[in-house]
Amino acid sequence: MLFHEIYGAYFNTVSQIIKKAVSVPVTDKDIRELISQYAFSESMLSIETALKEQHWQLLKRDGTTPIKNEPDISLTLLQKRWLKAISLDPRIQLFDCDFSFLDDTEPLFTNEDYYIFDKYADGDDFENENYIRNFRTILKAVHEHTPLSIEMTNKKGNTLSFDVIPEYLEYSEKDDKFRLLTSGNRHVSVINLGRIISCKPYEGKAELRRTIPEKPHMRSVTLELYDERNALERVMLHFSHFEKEAEKISDNLYRVKIHYEQSDETEMVIRVLSFGPMVKVTAPAKFVGLIKGRLRKQKSCGL
Repeated sequence: MLFHEIYGAYFNTVSQIIKKAVSVPVTDKDIRELISQYAFSESMLSIETALKEQHWQLLKRDGTTPIKNEPDISLTLLQKRWLKAISLDPRIQLFDCDFSFLDDTEPLFTNEDYYIFDKYADGDDFENENYIRNFRTILKAVHEHTPLSIEMTNKKGNTLSFDVIPEYLEYSEKDDKFRLLTSGNRHVSVINLGRIISCKPYEGKAELRRTIPEKPHMRSVTLELYDERNALERVMLHFSHFEKEAEKISDNLYRVKIHYEQSDETEMVIRVLSFGPMVKVTAPAKFVGLIKGRLRKQKSCGL
């Protein structure tokens, strides 16, 4: 565990409250605004109560604090080296993060320390200046819920223009590409960012209306896994953002059913295969066939 819980949202939120209280007394309104900004909606119940009722003796009843100096949580060398390694990933630079404070830090690992296979080789060029500029424009529009005018090329190389409402960005681990999910235009709903020539805020007079996206086609896969080398923990973590059910069959044997969108099926096959002999697919038969077909392809390539 590289990062202690003190780097989590609760500690960061209380730290911000104390920083303000060191200078001026904080009001109930100040506390609620800081909790809303730095923590979660449900945190209002626990943090505000703990501070006001002095379960955490960090604030006095008049809104001042007995703490003399602003809290400062410094990173350890190991944490800095891990962050330095993450900063070397070109995808991080898409988000315009400032890692200049790590200039003199040696990375914990580099891209040369690991080899990724079973992934398409024509991923997006994350270091292309135009790609970075388009990504940041899109990301801002997603956050601000503002429409965009996009010029792009299709599979045939033809240039097309669309006015869309950006809904959200998604990343495909299999394709190594970012995609933009849109609404407001019946001709396009998914746009590969690598195909975008330019994008800018929509300046047209006609109002774009957000359309309700079609409900995705869902499928499921059932796995049996032997809890060796923390296999259960790794599976639950790896598929943490999927809906799933798990049950214990015997002392170290578990059954896990994972629900996923049909469009992600190839990526699911790759993810399941990454666990090797610790995981066995038991249903459905079609998914078992996909696993066997993938393994045959790998064997034919000498893998």
